[in-house]
Amino acid sequence: MPFSLHDHWVWDFWFADDGDQFHLFYLHAPRSLGDPHLRHRNARIGHAVSTDLREWTDLGVCLEPSGGDAADAHATWTGSVVRDADGTWHMLYTGSRFLRPDAHANIETVIAATSTDLHTWVRHPERSLSADPARYETLGHSVWPEEAWRDPWVMPDPAGGWWMLVTARALDGADELDRGVVGVATSPDLVSWTAVEPLTRPGAGFRHLEVPQLIDIDGHRVLLFSCDTPALAGGREARGERGGIWAVEAEGATGPGAVIDAAPARLVHDDALYAARAVRDREGRWQLFAFRNLDEHGVFGGGIVGPMTLAWSTELGGLALAVEAVVSA
Repeated sequence: MPFSLHDHWVWDFWFADDGDQFHLFYLHAPRSLGDPHLRHRNARIGHAVSTDLREWTDLGVCLEPSGGDAADAHATWTGSVVRDADGTWHMLYTGSRFLRPDAHANIETVIAATSTDLHTWVRHPERSLSADPARYETLGHSVWPEEAWRDPWVMPDPAGGWWMLVTARALDGADELDRGVVGVATSPDLVSWTAVEPLTRPGAGFRHLEVPQLIDIDGHRVLLFSCDTPALAGGREARGERGGIWAVEAEGATGPGAVIDAAPARLVHDDALYAARAVRDREGRWQLFAFRNLDEHGVFGGGIVGPMTLAWSTELGGLALAVEAVVSA
């Protein structure tokens, strides 16, 4: 297993590449909690480095919850890291604030931090971005038990500035459960952010589209995301489909204002693995990583697996993993 901790569960993660080292940022929580479901309330962001995406050196915690009534009072969740033209690294991550200790209800907010070296981070709570109630569902608008606004994935906008994909929920839709969308926000400078219309529309069969990422591979632009079996909705749920890591072609999704149809999405891998991220290795090949979600008994595992070689399959008309890569995972 490329990265795991003996005394902590490890799950969602993301990468940054400084040209010499790959930096892995990962969520973790102590196994001493007993129940793996409690990890979400106790997540911290850890940091590890590697020169080859295979052998990792753990550097420990780099961000913890702020406590009090902060937007990341209770947990620090998934994010992404980019570097601006001046060389400053920007981490946009999810802060979670649970409303009660005995309930799942929580409010999620995108929070900014900066670093000059990818090791020491300074938080900027004044740059936080919450779900816009004029465009996205907020807590209490439906039966959904959280205010979904998480997993920011930030990219440069070819027209100038930056845009961000987030896990979000639509304001409306015939089926209250089938309202998962990929939300979008824009920024001219990685400092001020504005939520705009989503990249996808509700009704695609997903209660949420988690850890979204856009990649360009073999001449195709592809949206990669995750949705596990219990979070499928609509026809997918009715047909008894299995969830996991999904991909759908996203032709034309080159900046804010694009709209793609997530309904044709196909599984890249079932939810034995989850929260996949694609990263280019030093040879320029796309490699996929994911965390071990469910074992053969349906029990949460944890720990990151990969690299798994990723390519566009003409035969399948979508993304595919090399067979040997899946087996070795």
